[in-house]
Amino acid sequence: MRGSLGEKIGEGAVADIHAWAPGQVVKLLRAGISWERGDYEARMTRAVFAAGVPAPEVLDEVTLDGRFGIVMSRLDGPTLLQLLRSGAMTSEQAGAILASLYRCVHETPPPPGMISLHYLIASAARLMPRHIAFGILALIERLPPGDGLCHLDLHPSNVIMTAQGPRIIDWAFPVRAAAAADLARCHTALFDLVYAPEDLDPARPHALHAAVHSEYARLAGMSSVALTAAIEPYLPILRAFALADGMTNPARRERLTQHVEAALRSALGSTP
Repeated sequence: MRGSLGEKIGEGAVADIHAWAPGQVVKLLRAGISWERGDYEARMTRAVFAAGVPAPEVLDEVTLDGRFGIVMSRLDGPTLLQLLRSGAMTSEQAGAILASLYRCVHETPPPPGMISLHYLIASAARLMPRHIAFGILALIERLPPGDGLCHLDLHPSNVIMTAQGPRIIDWAFPVRAAAAADLARCHTALFDLVYAPEDLDPARPHALHAAVHSEYARLAGMSSVALTAAIEPYLPILRAFALADGMTNPARRERLTQHVEAALRSALGSTP
């Protein structure tokens, strides 16, 4: 079914979401966002949906006024973040949902053509401050490459609670990596990206992170201490990746930079 561009119903950092046809939306990348980025997201979303991951179904790709668009099934419902902020869901409930979704992703084999975390970070390094890029590339080479499926942006804003259950959206940068990399990104999203400093309940990210961490450890059959140790080496890498996307405000960027520089001094002996 061919659709047409309808009302704008949502937006993200690099794309707008519009109604398209009955039961369908189109994710329209902003002008200047590369066609290759959209093509990768469409291919990977198709692949994980086919593998049984609760993702949107990709129905078509279109080009509108030079902008790449991904036509997907429409997912109706609030995000986990909206439910948390309204008080309709507790941090423990949301954490259990996120942990189960992480396990679902990590237990799914990565599809052919998926890039590695090493490749993604190397590609993003040119957008980082030079001294940080140098140190992060040295740091990631020390880590095993890992060969599991990671969403790499799975947080409360990217989970829609539909009548059929939770669905994971925004498969822009899924990678092959150790599961710990995905959980490090979760930490960065909760403490550095998703929650604004003016959040009415600044304790909420801590409660949510603790709930995700403890439930994931339980589901994975490992101790909380072991999980923390696995995640720790990936934190500066994923924080540096957040610096590269250019979407953080100046205050958050400064905070991220300080975290990364401190980690590099600890890991490498000095700031590069």
